[in-house]
Amino acid sequence: MNMKIIYEDNDLLAVDKPAGIVVFKEGPAFAKAMAGEEKTLIDYLIGKYPELKNAGEAPRYGIIHRLDKDTSGILLVAKTTEALIFFQKQFKNRTVEKKYTALVVGSIKDNEGTIETLIGRSPSDKRKQKAYLLNEPAGNGKREAITKYKVLQRFAASPKAGEPRLNGRENYTLLEVKIETGRRHQIRCHLSYIHHPIAGDKMYGFKDSPAPKGLTKQFLHSSYLKIELPSGEIKEFNSDLPEDLKKIINNL
Repeated sequence: MNMKIIYEDNDLLAVDKPAGIVVFKEGPAFAKAMAGEEKTLIDYLIGKYPELKNAGEAPRYGIIHRLDKDTSGILLVAKTTEALIFFQKQFKNRTVEKKYTALVVGSIKDNEGTIETLIGRSPSDKRKQKAYLLNEPAGNGKREAITKYKVLQRFAASPKAGEPRLNGRENYTLLEVKIETGRRHQIRCHLSYIHHPIAGDKMYGFKDSPAPKGLTKQFLHSSYLKIELPSGEIKEFNSDLPEDLKKIINNL
Protein backbone atom coordinates (compact mmCIF):
# COMPACT_ATOMS: atom_id res chain seq x y z
CA MET A 1 0.00 0.00 0.00
CA ASN A 2 1.25 3.47 -0.88
CA MET A 3 1.34 5.29 2.47
CA LYS A 4 2.22 8.98 2.38
CA ILE A 5 4.56 10.09 5.16
CA ILE A 6 3.94 13.78 5.95
CA TYR A 7 6.82 14.12 8.42
CA GLU A 8 9.55 12.00 9.99
CA ASP A 9 12.27 12.50 12.62
CA ASN A 10 13.93 10.28 15.23
CA ASP A 11 10.86 10.35 17.50
CA LEU A 12 7.83 10.70 15.27
CA LEU A 13 6.09 9.69 12.06
CA ALA A 14 3.17 11.73 10.75
CA VAL A 15 1.18 9.57 8.32
CA ASP A 16 -1.53 10.63 5.86
CA LYS A 17 -3.87 7.70 6.51
CA PRO A 18 -6.11 6.59 3.65
CA ALA A 19 -9.71 5.68 4.40
CA GLY A 20 -10.62 1.99 4.52
CA ILE A 21 -7.80 0.68 6.68
CA VAL A 22 -7.93 -0.29 10.38
CA VAL A 23 -5.19 1.45 12.43
CA PHE A 24 -4.41 -1.50 14.72
CA LYS A 25 -6.01 -4.77 15.84
CA GLU A 26 -8.33 -4.42 18.82
CA GLY A 27 -11.42 -6.21 20.09
CA PRO A 28 -14.05 -8.33 18.36
CA ALA A 29 -14.97 -5.50 15.98
CA PHE A 30 -11.72 -6.21 14.21
CA ALA A 31 -12.04 -9.99 14.11
CA LYS A 32 -10.99 -10.10 10.47
CA ALA A 33 -7.82 -8.19 11.22
CA MET A 34 -7.15 -10.37 14.26
CA ALA A 35 -7.50 -13.44 12.05
CA GLY A 36 -4.92 -12.02 9.69
CA GLU A 37 -7.41 -11.49 6.89
CA GLU A 38 -6.94 -7.74 6.87
CA LYS A 39 -3.62 -5.92 7.22
CA THR A 40 -3.69 -2.93 9.54
CA LEU A 41 -1.91 0.39 9.20
CA ILE A 42 0.62 -0.57 11.87
CA ASP A 43 1.30 -3.82 9.96
CA TYR A 44 2.20 -1.80 6.87
CA LEU A 45 4.33 0.63 8.88
CA ILE A 46 6.26 -2.12 10.67
CA GLY A 47 7.06 -3.57 7.25
CA LYS A 48 8.79 -0.29 6.42
CA TYR A 49 9.97 0.64 9.93
CA PRO A 50 10.70 -2.63 11.83
CA GLU A 51 11.96 -0.61 14.81
CA LEU A 52 8.35 0.36 15.61
CA LYS A 53 8.05 -3.08 17.27
CA ASN A 54 10.22 -1.63 20.06
CA ALA A 55 7.79 1.25 20.67
CA GLY A 56 4.95 0.61 23.12
CA GLU A 57 3.25 -2.78 23.18
CA ALA A 58 1.51 -5.02 20.66
CA PRO A 59 -0.85 -4.69 18.90
CA ARG A 60 -0.82 -0.90 19.13
CA TYR A 61 2.95 -0.40 19.21
CA GLY A 62 3.76 3.30 18.61
CA ILE A 63 0.28 4.46 17.60
CA ILE A 64 -0.30 7.68 19.59
CA HIS A 65 -4.01 8.19 18.83
CA ARG A 66 -6.58 6.49 16.62
CA LEU A 67 -8.69 7.25 13.59
CA ASP A 68 -11.71 5.18 12.57
CA LYS A 69 -11.27 2.79 9.66
CA ASP A 70 -13.12 5.01 7.17
CA THR A 71 -11.67 8.30 8.44
CA SER A 72 -8.70 9.63 6.47
CA GLY A 73 -5.99 12.10 7.34
CA ILE A 74 -3.25 12.84 9.87
CA LEU A 75 -2.19 10.06 12.23
CA LEU A 76 0.84 10.25 14.52
CA VAL A 77 3.10 7.29 15.34
CA ALA A 78 5.91 7.36 17.92
CA LYS A 79 9.18 5.62 17.09
CA THR A 80 10.18 4.89 20.71
CA THR A 81 8.35 4.10 23.93
CA GLU A 82 9.73 7.30 25.49
CA ALA A 83 8.35 9.38 22.63
CA LEU A 84 5.01 7.53 22.83
CA ILE A 85 4.64 8.48 26.50
CA PHE A 86 5.67 12.09 25.75
CA PHE A 87 3.12 12.54 22.96
CA GLN A 88 0.26 10.66 24.65
CA LYS A 89 0.64 12.90 27.70
CA GLN A 90 -0.19 15.89 25.49
CA PHE A 91 -3.33 14.18 24.20
CA LYS A 92 -4.34 13.36 27.79
CA ASN A 93 -3.73 16.96 28.90
CA ARG A 94 -5.69 18.31 25.89
CA THR A 95 -2.83 20.48 24.62
CA VAL A 96 -2.94 18.96 21.12
CA GLU A 97 -4.97 20.94 18.57
CA LYS A 98 -6.93 18.72 16.17
CA LYS A 99 -9.18 19.81 13.32
CA TYR A 100 -11.28 17.71 10.97
CA THR A 101 -13.26 18.41 7.81
CA ALA A 102 -16.74 16.89 7.76
CA LEU A 103 -19.68 17.03 5.37
CA VAL A 104 -22.96 16.68 7.26
CA VAL A 105 -26.54 16.10 6.21
CA GLY A 106 -28.82 19.14 6.33
CA SER A 107 -28.25 22.87 6.68
CA ILE A 108 -26.80 23.81 10.07
CA LYS A 109 -28.45 27.03 11.20
CA ASP A 110 -25.61 28.65 13.18
CA ASN A 111 -22.25 29.48 11.64
CA GLU A 112 -20.47 27.97 14.64
CA GLY A 113 -21.32 26.04 17.75
CA THR A 114 -20.19 23.80 20.61
CA ILE A 115 -21.53 20.35 21.47
CA GLU A 116 -20.83 19.39 25.09
CA THR A 117 -22.19 16.11 26.45
CA LEU A 118 -21.17 12.96 28.20
CA ILE A 119 -20.36 10.00 25.96
CA GLY A 120 -20.53 6.29 26.69
CA ARG A 121 -21.19 3.02 24.94
CA SER A 122 -24.71 2.71 23.57
CA PRO A 123 -26.77 0.17 25.54
CA SER A 124 -28.66 -0.79 22.37
CA ASP A 125 -25.66 -1.26 20.07
CA LYS A 126 -22.25 -2.07 21.56
CA ARG A 127 -20.49 -0.90 18.37
CA LYS A 128 -21.73 2.65 18.89
CA GLN A 129 -21.31 5.50 21.33
CA LYS A 130 -24.21 7.47 22.78
CA ALA A 131 -24.36 11.10 23.94
CA TYR A 132 -25.93 11.90 27.31
CA LEU A 133 -26.89 15.27 28.79
CA LEU A 134 -24.41 16.51 31.40
CA ASN A 135 -26.94 16.20 34.23
CA GLU A 136 -28.72 13.09 32.94
CA PRO A 137 -28.89 10.29 35.55
CA ALA A 138 -28.13 7.70 32.86
CA GLY A 139 -24.88 9.57 32.18
CA ASN A 140 -23.31 8.54 35.49
CA GLY A 141 -19.86 7.14 34.84
CA LYS A 142 -19.77 8.44 31.26
CA ARG A 143 -16.97 10.69 30.00
CA GLU A 144 -17.08 14.37 29.08
CA ALA A 145 -16.86 15.17 25.37
CA ILE A 146 -16.53 18.61 23.77
CA THR A 147 -16.78 19.23 20.02
CA LYS A 148 -16.66 22.64 18.35
CA TYR A 149 -17.65 23.29 14.75
CA LYS A 150 -17.52 26.10 12.22
CA VAL A 151 -19.39 26.23 8.91
CA LEU A 152 -17.08 26.36 5.89
CA GLN A 153 -19.69 26.09 3.13
CA ARG A 154 -23.37 25.32 2.65
CA PHE A 155 -24.76 23.35 -0.27
CA ALA A 156 -28.44 23.81 -1.10
CA ALA A 157 -30.27 21.17 -3.11
CA SER A 158 -31.27 22.42 -6.55
CA PRO A 159 -34.43 20.83 -7.98
CA LYS A 160 -34.77 20.04 -11.64
CA ALA A 161 -37.10 22.20 -13.73
CA GLY A 162 -40.73 21.64 -12.77
CA GLU A 163 -39.89 19.77 -9.54
CA PRO A 164 -40.73 21.19 -6.10
CA ARG A 165 -37.80 22.40 -4.06
CA LEU A 166 -36.31 19.59 -2.03
CA ASN A 167 -36.62 19.83 1.74
CA GLY A 168 -33.67 20.71 3.98
CA ARG A 169 -32.70 17.09 4.53
CA GLU A 170 -31.19 17.03 1.05
CA ASN A 171 -28.97 19.99 1.83
CA TYR A 172 -25.42 19.53 3.09
CA THR A 173 -23.03 21.60 5.22
CA LEU A 174 -19.22 21.44 5.11
CA LEU A 175 -17.73 21.91 8.59
CA GLU A 176 -14.39 22.45 10.24
CA VAL A 177 -14.61 20.41 13.45
CA LYS A 178 -12.30 20.86 16.43
CA ILE A 179 -12.35 18.33 19.25
CA GLU A 180 -11.17 19.22 22.75
CA THR A 181 -11.56 15.64 23.97
CA GLY A 182 -10.73 12.43 22.13
CA ARG A 183 -13.57 10.03 22.81
CA ARG A 184 -14.21 7.07 20.56
CA HIS A 185 -16.45 8.05 17.60
CA GLN A 186 -16.84 11.48 19.22
CA ILE A 187 -17.38 13.57 16.09
CA ARG A 188 -19.68 11.02 14.45
CA CYS A 189 -21.73 10.60 17.63
CA HIS A 190 -21.97 14.33 18.38
CA LEU A 191 -23.01 15.40 14.88
CA SER A 192 -25.67 12.71 14.83
CA TYR A 193 -26.79 13.91 18.28
CA ILE A 194 -27.56 17.39 16.86
CA HIS A 195 -29.46 15.71 13.96
CA HIS A 196 -26.79 16.44 11.33
CA PRO A 197 -25.02 13.09 10.88
CA ILE A 198 -21.91 12.89 8.74
CA ALA A 199 -22.79 12.20 5.10
CA GLY A 200 -22.19 8.56 4.24
CA ASP A 201 -21.95 7.41 7.87
CA LYS A 202 -23.93 4.17 7.90
CA MET A 203 -23.51 3.58 11.63
CA TYR A 204 -24.54 7.00 12.97
CA GLY A 205 -26.71 8.17 10.08
CA PHE A 206 -30.48 7.95 10.27
CA LYS A 207 -32.54 5.37 8.41
CA ASP A 208 -33.56 7.91 5.76
CA SER A 209 -30.29 9.90 5.67
CA PRO A 210 -29.41 10.93 2.11
CA ALA A 211 -25.86 10.80 0.79
CA PRO A 212 -24.23 12.59 -2.15
CA LYS A 213 -23.94 10.48 -5.28
CA GLY A 214 -20.71 8.50 -5.31
CA LEU A 215 -20.03 8.74 -1.57
CA THR A 216 -19.40 5.22 -0.26
CA LYS A 217 -17.98 6.04 3.20
CA GLN A 218 -18.30 8.67 5.91
CA PHE A 219 -17.09 12.13 4.83
CA LEU A 220 -14.65 12.76 7.70
CA HIS A 221 -11.01 13.79 7.28
CA SER A 222 -8.34 14.67 9.85
CA SER A 223 -6.99 17.83 8.24
CA TYR A 224 -4.84 19.62 10.87
CA LEU A 225 -2.86 18.75 13.98
CA LYS A 226 -0.53 20.80 16.17
CA ILE A 227 1.70 19.22 18.81
CA GLU A 228 4.95 19.85 20.71
CA LEU A 229 7.99 17.77 19.79
CA PRO A 230 10.44 16.48 22.45
CA SER A 231 12.84 19.21 21.27
CA GLY A 232 10.32 21.85 22.38
CA GLU A 233 9.44 22.83 18.82
CA ILE A 234 5.74 23.30 18.08
CA LYS A 235 4.92 21.36 14.92
CA GLU A 236 1.88 21.78 12.70
CA PHE A 237 0.70 19.16 10.20
CA ASN A 238 -1.81 19.65 7.38
CA SER A 239 -3.55 17.18 5.09
CA ASP A 240 -5.65 18.11 2.05
CA LEU A 241 -8.94 16.38 1.35
CA PRO A 242 -8.43 13.17 -0.65
CA GLU A 243 -9.35 13.40 -4.33
CA ASP A 244 -12.50 11.30 -3.95
CA LEU A 245 -13.87 13.66 -1.27
CA LYS A 246 -12.89 16.72 -3.32
CA LYS A 247 -14.88 15.25 -6.18
CA ILE A 248 -17.96 14.86 -3.94
CA ILE A 249 -17.71 18.56 -2.99
CA ASN A 250 -17.25 19.65 -6.61
CA ASN A 251 -20.30 17.66 -7.65
CA LEU A 252 -22.44 19.35 -5.00
